[in-house]
This record gives sequence, structure tokens and C-alpha cells, in this order.
Amino acid sequence: MYNVLADSQGAVRIKAVKSCVNRSRPLRVARAVLIALALVFIVECVVCNLAHWRSIGASTDSASANNALGPGVTRTAQGLLEVRDPAHAYVEVVADGSSPYWRADATSAAHVTAALEGARGDDVVSTVHLRVNAMDGASGGVSAVVSPSAPSSLYFKAPAHGLVRIWIEEPRGTLVPIENFRANVRVPFSVDWARIATMLAAAAFIILLLPATGLWTVTLDTSSRRQRLAFAAAAGALGVFVVARSVAVISYAQPLAFHEDGGYTFDFDQYGHLADALLAGRTSLDLPVPDALAHAANPYDVAERSRLLADGTSPIYWDYAFHDGRWYAYFGVLPALLLFVPFRAVTSWLIPGGIMLPATCAQLWLMGAVSVVMCLLVIRLIDRLVPRTSLAAVILLCCMAMLGANLPYLWFRTNFYSIPFSSALLLATLGLWLWLGAVRADGGPRPRALTVTSVPRAAGGALCIAATLGCRPTFACTALFAIPLFAPDAVRRVRAHDARSAGRLIAALCVPALVVAVPILAYNHMRFGSLFDFGNAYQLTVTDMTAFHTPAANMPLTVLYYLFLPLRFTDTFPFLALSPTPLPRWSFTEPCVGGLFALMPLAACAFAIPWPAVRRRFGAWWPTLAMALTLALALVVFDAYVGGFGWRYIADFGWLFMIAAIPVTALMMRKWPWTRALVTVVVCFAIVVAVMSMFVVGRDDMLIANDPALFHRVRSWCALL
Repeated sequence: MYNVLADSQGAVRIKAVKSCVNRSRPLRVARAVLIALALVFIVECVVCNLAHWRSIGASTDSASANNALGPGVTRTAQGLLEVRDPAHAYVEVVADGSSPYWRADATSAAHVTAALEGARGDDVVSTVHLRVNAMDGASGGVSAVVSPSAPSSLYFKAPAHGLVRIWIEEPRGTLVPIENFRANVRVPFSVDWARIATMLAAAAFIILLLPATGLWTVTLDTSSRRQRLAFAAAAGALGVFVVARSVAVISYAQPLAFHEDGGYTFDFDQYGHLADALLAGRTSLDLPVPDALAHAANPYDVAERSRLLADGTSPIYWDYAFHDGRWYAYFGVLPALLLFVPFRAVTSWLIPGGIMLPATCAQLWLMGAVSVVMCLLVIRLIDRLVPRTSLAAVILLCCMAMLGANLPYLWFRTNFYSIPFSSALLLATLGLWLWLGAVRADGGPRPRALTVTSVPRAAGGALCIAATLGCRPTFACTALFAIPLFAPDAVRRVRAHDARSAGRLIAALCVPALVVAVPILAYNHMRFGSLFDFGNAYQLTVTDMTAFHTPAANMPLTVLYYLFLPLRFTDTFPFLALSPTPLPRWSFTEPCVGGLFALMPLAACAFAIPWPAVRRRFGAWWPTLAMALTLALALVVFDAYVGGFGWRYIADFGWLFMIAAIPVTALMMRKWPWTRALVTVVVCFAIVVAVMSMFVVGRDDMLIANDPALFHRVRSWCALL
């Protein structure tokens, strides 16, 4: 009787403690929110406006209405500065030293528009590089960058006094949309709502992961209606962004075709042209073929193409496949068939001829779907392999997976080059998600066997994975996951004399795959006379792709760069730079900031898979994880050999490393609670690096060229500190 009473009293005390904790949790969250709001207010009003507080005593006067121009600069009729001689391209200003801050007065928008519409409109720059030198030699030598497209960037810091020369470091013939430079300025107090929103988003993410929220004590429950609604709300918010951004893109979309005399023609509407060809019942693109190119002995030879260009042969389309006198798109046909063809057909009901779907919109749609499905895959993987994982850990693991799968790159570079990766990644992750949902583990915490419980899901997964052949064929290797997931159960059914059941399972895997794969292979045969010729060898690009592969001497370094290329930090915005990738011999290299394990260090947890303790813990699931690691390593070598080194190619194998690394990381956080803080710090660091990488100068489609207003606005947040 005493034990019963003691037990009941203990249960009451536990319930009382839990009740107190539950009541105090909202108070702790509210306190964290108030502290975050206070910090954001202080940072915005004090730290981000230090230039204002430092320049309150500025005299705000300049020596003259117009700067004195050096002999290498002239002023145009529209008020722009034209660089005639870079060796003497400077303006002179007298500064009294009462303020270390300067302001560039931008030319009026009307005058800039008039200049852009003129014959030399291409010479008007959006980014102006400056160097400030004091003539007395006591101070100066400060570099600055301004952009009229971002008013906040027109203020720059250069402590100097007396007669000062501001050098315009731009090439001869450049038109600079700046009228004058002013010294001794008082920087105005400003509140940037985009900056505040960024800080609030970062604070919300950190608060979400604090112990006070209770997410570290609530476990993942895929049957929970509340958790499903929360996921749906997050996915819906992402959908709203994608729709809004797509509407904006469509509203100003125009053909992306560019040509320079004596050079290649760059046309970035490959998928749009392919959709038009399919609607017309053709496999080749309706693009003009010059006679000289059609009759060239070897159009894939770079030297021969250079001679044709020098002779005025045009157009020669860059990075299109050329075969038997016709142009083709060597990118997979499925995105064109499922996105670009329907868009052209539907819009033709409203506008005669319809509208060509911008590649940016297609990429946004695909990436929105990829992000959602990637998180679903992570959730299912954790639910199957590491149940009772906390919701906070799940959030971190979802972020970890997206970062390691190279999704920030694909979100940033929304042109047609990214579409094969995003579409294939969507289908591969969706297929694997369906496959993981088709099996169940038997045997408790260390499962001994996997049993197929849903043949329709197995069939749906096979259909999706086979469809990657029509996007990017390297993702078709995902089909090998069928071996560890389904083969053991099929063998057991045969041994149990249930051949009919085993046959249904095998048919469910093979028939949908053939339904998709056969038309794609037939499409290849119609174009190039071979089922397995996807046309990538016929692209007219930097080298003769019919004979190219990475030299053997480059292979070790290329593989190392893919995985271990280190980050290179700098002392100027964005504080991250491209990392050099020297090689013994020439092969293709895309500028990149770092390898997979630099961009997402936790991907290295995948290498724990071979450990005996890990193998015993995951039991029947271990072969699936081992398959992920094996395929990832194989694709690193394959991409290095076939394509060279490309930042975007990390998407081929990064997600496979994450499939292997996520269960290990989840298990680590559950077994050793102190690692939760470590994982949180690493994921936050990787997010910061991903954001910084979007502003890196020199990368493909760099922001400073594609969206200078955004680049310089963000740069101005820290330029005056």
C-alpha cells in the first residue's frame, strides 16, 4: 500500500512540475522575443547608423558646385562623366576633414535613360570603382565602390583632407552616371526595412531552436495533425513567394538572345525553343543554320569554329548541340514537355501564339517543389531510421540537407543551366520518398529485415526515378536503391514459394520505369541514331566535347576540390571570395567558393556509415545508407572525369551524401545532447556562407552584374562602419 501511495504521489509531483514548465515556457519565449526585438532596434539605430552619429558635426560644404575634372575625364551633355584616359581620369575636391564621409551625386534618371538609349548605351556602367587620394600624401589611397542604382551606396568612407583626387578606375570610353562628388557630408539617419526583416528572420530562426520553445522535447510524429499543419503552412509560405516572384518575372520577361559581331550567339531560351519544336512535331530546333557551319569538316573543333566566326559566319549558338546540320537541345526533354509546352499551349488561349515560359519561372517552380520534397524525404528518413527525434533536430536536419544538396546555388542561378538539376533532383527525391514509404522495418530498434507494404508506392517511386533520364541521366542511378530496399523481400517471397507476389513487386518496379524510359530512349534514337546518346557530346562550347574528358593528371585534384576545396574569407564585402582551383592541365572549371564539406561540414558524417557500431544500429536500413554513400563517391569521380569541376555538379552527389549523413547526425544529437549546440552552430554557419556566396564577385551570373541595386544595397549595410 505504501509503494502505491508513493508512486501516486510521485506521479502527481511530476505532473505538477510539467505543468509549471508548460506555464513558464510562453514567458521564456516572450522574453526571448523581447530581447531579440531590443537587439534588432539597437543594431539598426546605433550600429547600422554609426556613420550618421559620427558625421553630425560635418560642415556639409564643398568648394564648388561642380568638381574640377582631370584631363582624362569629360562631362557629357547628359551630365555623365566619360573616361577618355584612365591614366588621368580623376576629379578634384577640397575637403576640410570635418567628416570622413563622401557622397557621389548620381546623374538624374532621365539623363541616364537618354544615355542608355543612345548609340553608346552599353558603355554606361552600373558599378563605379573609385580610389581616393589626398594630394598632401598624409592620408588617402582608399578604394570605394558606388552605384547609382542603390542610393544608400552613394555614400562612402575615405578619411582625407585638403585637395583630394578621386580617381575613376574604369576602362577608356566608360560613361559614369555620376555628376559630382561631395566632401564633408553628413550621412542621414536611415531605417532600412529590408535589413530589419533580415535581422528579424535570423532572430526568429535562432529563437525557434532555443530550449525555451520546447521543440527539443517534442518528438517528430508524422501522424500529428498539428505538425502536418505547421509543415503545410511553411510550404504554403514558400509557395506564395514562388508565385509572387513568378508573376514579377513574367511581367518583364523578354527573349534572352544576345549576339556580338564576330562572336557566338548566346540564346538562353533553350527549353522554350525545344517546347516550340515539340509542339510543331519536330525533334530539332527551328533555329537558322549557316551554310558554312553546315558544310564545315569538323564543327566541333574550336579552331575551325573560330575561323568561321572570324569570316563572319553567324549565328553559331553557344552551348547548343549541333548534329547533321541541325540544332538540338542536349538538355533533357521532360521539363520542356511538362512545363514549357503546357505554358505555351495555355497562354495561347489568351494571346495568339502563346507566351514562351521564362526559364527563371520554371526554375522557381521546380525549386519550390524540390525544397518541399527534400524536407519530406528527410522527415521520412528520420521517422524510419531514428524515431523519436525532436522537432528542433528535424528542422536543423532539413536545413542541413538542403544546404548539402546544393539548393542555395540552384535557387540563386535560375537560368536554363539549373533546370536539369532541379527537375532531376525533384524526381529522384520524390521517388526515394515514395520508396521509403513503401517498406517497413521489422525487429525493433535494430531492424533485421525490410518488408514491402505498399506496391503502388513502389511503382510510383520507380516511375519518378526512371523519369530522371529525361532530365539529367546521372540521377537515374537512384534506381540502384531498389536493391537494398526491395530485393531482400522479393527473395524471401520466392523462398516462401510466393512467386506470384514477388512477380507483382518486380513488375511494379519495372513496368512504370519502362513506360517512362522507353519513349525517352526512342527520342534519343530519333535525334542521334542511338538509344543512349543524349547529345551532350555535340554541344558547341569551350572545347571539342566529342573527344573531351578530364586528363588523368587532373582527376585527383578535381575530386579533392569537389569535396574539400576550402573557403577563402576576405576583409571586404561579401567577406568571401572564390577559391582558386589550379590544375596541371586544362579542363573545365567553374568558379566556386568551396567544396561540399566546406559548404556543409556535416556532410562528412556520411563517412561514419562503414563503422561497425553504425552498421549494427541501423540494421536492415544500413545497406540503403551504404548505397547512398557508394553512389555519392562514384558520382564525384564520374562528374570529375566527364564534366571537369563545376559548382552546379555538386547537386549530382551532394544530396546522396546527405542521405547517408542525416541519420548519423540525428543519432548523434539524440545520443550526445551536447552535440545539439554543435550542429546548430554548424548549420547556422553554413547558412551564412550560403548567403555570402550569393554576393561573391566573379561567380557565374554574379549579382553585381545581374542585380546591382540589390548587391549595392546590401553592401551599403556594412560599407560605412
